Amino acid sequence: MGNLTSGLNIALQSLLADQGAIDTTSNNIANVNTPGYSRQTAVIEETPPIQIGHLTFGTGAQLAKVLSQRDSILDLRVNQETQQQGKLESFLGPAQQIQTLFNETNGTGLQTDLTAFFNSFSQLSTNPSDLNLRQAVLSATQNLAGAFNQSSTALTTLQRNTDQSVSQTVSQINTLTTQIAAVNAQVTAALGTGQNAGPFADQRQQLINQLSSLVDVSEINAGNGSLTLTTNNGAALVVGGQSFALNTQANAITGLQDIYSQGTNITANITGGQLAGQLQIRDQEIPSLQNSLDALAGNLATAVNTQQAAGFDLNAAAGGNLFVPPPAGNAGAAATLQLAITDPSKVAASGDGSAGDNTNANALFNLQNQAIVNGLAPLGAYSGLVFKIGNDVQTVQANQTAGSQVLQQLQNLQGGISGVDINEESANLIRFQNAYTASAQVASVINTLLQDTINIIR
Repeated sequence: MGNLTSGLNIALQSLLADQGAIDTTSNNIANVNTPGYSRQTAVIEETPPIQIGHLTFGTGAQLAKVLSQRDSILDLRVNQETQQQGKLESFLGPAQQIQTLFNETNGTGLQTDLTAFFNSFSQLSTNPSDLNLRQAVLSATQNLAGAFNQSSTALTTLQRNTDQSVSQTVSQINTLTTQIAAVNAQVTAALGTGQNAGPFADQRQQLINQLSSLVDVSEINAGNGSLTLTTNNGAALVVGGQSFALNTQANAITGLQDIYSQGTNITANITGGQLAGQLQIRDQEIPSLQNSLDALAGNLATAVNTQQAAGFDLNAAAGGNLFVPPPAGNAGAAATLQLAITDPSKVAASGDGSAGDNTNANALFNLQNQAIVNGLAPLGAYSGLVFKIGNDVQTVQANQTAGSQVLQQLQNLQGGISGVDINEESANLIRFQNAYTASAQVASVINTLLQDTINIIR
């Protein structure tokens, strides 16, 4: 009688184990298309045997736990590559906008206006006393100044827009770290009570992956299933169930938003994610181009004004400034470049004071070939600026393409471990179903034997 009861318990326990395995398999199939889901495996273990006299009897099997199949190293590599891709993508968008500002093939940029400006002096040299040609010089000068103003303003606008994106990204980071901290606590709690923490771990990994696309993230295993997240330079983001918000504060000098973590300025220490790309555009790329533009505008204006002063206008008076003198050090020269005169007779085309002399007009024309901008001629300096933009965009695009392939390979490897294979799960379902059916048959047979035994005793 006791042996039959033990056998029945073994059969019933097996039914429960097989039912748990079937449920796990069913859950895998249901989540085959769920992003971030990690395949779960039912771990069935033999229960401790018992010894009666010199004999040892098995006590069956039980569902010990349900494990989520994941590779923490692969997860980490995916996050790291996601950080790099986020940086490149957020840099590339604004960089391409900058490129369109200086796209000479589409008629935007400064080359046409620079060429027209110098050509106006060449045309004036053919008839220095012609007021129409003199007016053409002023018009070309005004157009060039306007082109510099427009380009500089566009760069400033893009910088301000990127600055707003920085604030928005910081807000998104704070939202995600709050969510991660909550799920982090759920993982720890589930493990502490012996429950399956897999669904919470999947959710956390998805959130960390989203966070990685925004900012550089370093993971530290804190034990008990908990993770500590910091930036690569150690600024705390999540510790256990607590999140640490980043905040922004306007820089007293630039007016742009600096990023702070618990009172410490970490702006210069952000190295990955969209935030790093935005900071690179805002704090490095645009200022560098703006400085080059200012140097070109300021040095050109100074050189032209100097050559103007060396000649004489139509009234035989010494030449004055053609451009309003640029600021000291050329800071903001492109944005403030202006025509200084409106009277065409004030153009100093003559070199000796006579109305028909074109010596100074030719000298002004020849400035286009002189090294007046950091050792380069004006058009050469401008070509260097355009080349830098194009080269930066091309380099980022190449890195993005290569990085995307690496990320795809890592995700494929990750999918091979954590992804759900319908064929495999279908085979498992049949296997566990057969085991369940067999256990049910055992239980039915033992139940019949128990009934027969009871009837015999009666």
